[in-house]
Amino acid sequence: MSNLTDFLQSTPYFNNLAGKNELEGIGRYVLEKKAEKGDLIVAEGEHPTALYFVVSGAIKLFKTSPEGKEQIFGIVYGGGTFNDVAVFDGGRNPVSAQAMVASTLYSIRKSDIEIIIKEHPGVAVNVGKVLAGQVRQLGGLVEDLSFKNVMARVAKILIENSGDGYGRQHRLTQQDMAAMAGTAREVVGRSLKSLEDDGVIKIERHRIIIKDIDVLRDIAGANV
Repeated sequence: MSNLTDFLQSTPYFNNLAGKNELEGIGRYVLEKKAEKGDLIVAEGEHPTALYFVVSGAIKLFKTSPEGKEQIFGIVYGGGTFNDVAVFDGGRNPVSAQAMVASTLYSIRKSDIEIIIKEHPGVAVNVGKVLAGQVRQLGGLVEDLSFKNVMARVAKILIENSGDGYGRQHRLTQQDMAAMAGTAREVVGRSLKSLEDDGVIKIERHRIIIKDIDVLRDIAGANV
């Protein structure tokens, strides 16, 4: 239980609770789920059943067009959450969620979230902060797709998904990056080649190593 309570306390939803007893009480509602690479955890358009916390692994959030084109809205790593909006607004799931690698998740059922908020009013304040942060993040994505060129978008994706620069986070494919940047894989490939030619990154055995983070931040633009 201590590992679970420590994890809950580290999340934005429960980090302001008074003590261990509160966290242990919330822990009674938590379910653990293992997901293999490729498992679809949440389907766009379906009714939400639970709020998910990523303990380890990587979960991509995406929409698919009628023509089959994929737009990735984000990748959630350990400590992050997904399906928040649908759980709290009562609507259908706005995006799908799929495991990019073997992942461990915690979940809390929608009905149990409502009980937790009634029993622990401080959680309601955190809910507002989390959802506001997601609105800000979505606004940043819209801004990137509308106003930044592909090179800047690719630079930002590299920074946000680099981990320690040596593969600690999930290794994105060029197709993943294209789905995040709203462009074609070939265009991403040309951008990466240009960054490598300029000495900003190094591509080594399908691994991208950032060599000059300051230049990469300049290319990506402000607030990165």
